[in-house]
Amino acid sequence: MPIDDSKPASRRGAEDVGVQDIANALRISRGTVDRALHNRGGVNPATKRRVLRAAQRLGYRPNLAARYLSSKKRLTIGVALPLEVAFFYDDIREGIFEAASVFEPLGVKILHRTYKRFGEHEIDAVRDVLQEDIRGLVISPAYPNRLRPYIDEAARRNIPVVCVATDAPETKRLTSISVDPVVSGALAGELMGYFLHEGGNVVVFIGMHATVDHEQKLRGFRSSLGAFCPKGKIAAVVETHDEAREAYLKCRDILEQQQPVKGIYVATANSMPVLRALEELGLGGKVRVICTDLFPAMLAHVKSGTVAATIHQRPREQGRTAFRAIVRYLTEGIRPEPRISLNPAVVMRSNLDLFTVNGTSRSAPVSQDGWGPRR
Repeated sequence: MPIDDSKPASRRGAEDVGVQDIANALRISRGTVDRALHNRGGVNPATKRRVLRAAQRLGYRPNLAARYLSSKKRLTIGVALPLEVAFFYDDIREGIFEAASVFEPLGVKILHRTYKRFGEHEIDAVRDVLQEDIRGLVISPAYPNRLRPYIDEAARRNIPVVCVATDAPETKRLTSISVDPVVSGALAGELMGYFLHEGGNVVVFIGMHATVDHEQKLRGFRSSLGAFCPKGKIAAVVETHDEAREAYLKCRDILEQQQPVKGIYVATANSMPVLRALEELGLGGKVRVICTDLFPAMLAHVKSGTVAATIHQRPREQGRTAFRAIVRYLTEGIRPEPRISLNPAVVMRSNLDLFTVNGTSRSAPVSQDGWGPRR
């Protein structure tokens, strides 16, 4: 029997209702519904009115992205990301590829350019991608001021740029996706304040002051530690340029020369060299360590308590969100918020199992010495 157009709208979400649902409800062909919805010929006016009323009642919304993409031969999104910091960017890539797989049958392609290390050769990678026939670009700017001319050039060519994991403020990028870095640092500072309620020296390891994400984490940590641990003191802020050997050597040096260190905050995923230095000096478990992110090599440290907590930046979700934002902008004209901030997660021994599958994290496997991912 035909449906009663006067009945209240279905409770199904708009994203669940498709052309076939309308055809089933009206007991007419999918082709007739498609022609009526898209204003093509061959449908009598009465049937068209019924289709449009049913579409409105059921909450149908056309998939503009699918229609756009199916009408084009190809939509290429450039992605320029480093191979390291170890583990972290592997997960961002996984998130991007996962989101892209949904659109691949419709002609979306990824043009992927890698460079060895965060900040190193990033200009060359971005410049190379911009020479290709791309419609959008995803980057992670370590040195935003150096990349400004290339981001602005992309904007002049109507190529939207999305920053992931860290930002390039005051450029013409479309949006930035990351966990809120000030909040991440503040969480670490508050936890450190609880751990070191009697005070003591704390050392902070960052990548580079020039990186917006790193500097804002430091700002959040400094403010929060002062509020929750007035007797605590940041004895040193160490730039490691997110390079494993540099982090290891600087950590050993500062632990051997400074007054006793009670706490360490590693504000990037470059934590394994710091943990290695602590163990070699017999300080594992004696210094309160708060790290960033979660990957296989860190699991044992969290379980044993040598890492008191880690601030998880949800890199896969960052990658998925970045890719979806740029595709929606290109296909549907939906401009994202200027900055999309995800909520960081605090991972400790008591909730570690919630972030692992079969006893391992979802991140890429690592080399046996813990210096970096197996390639």
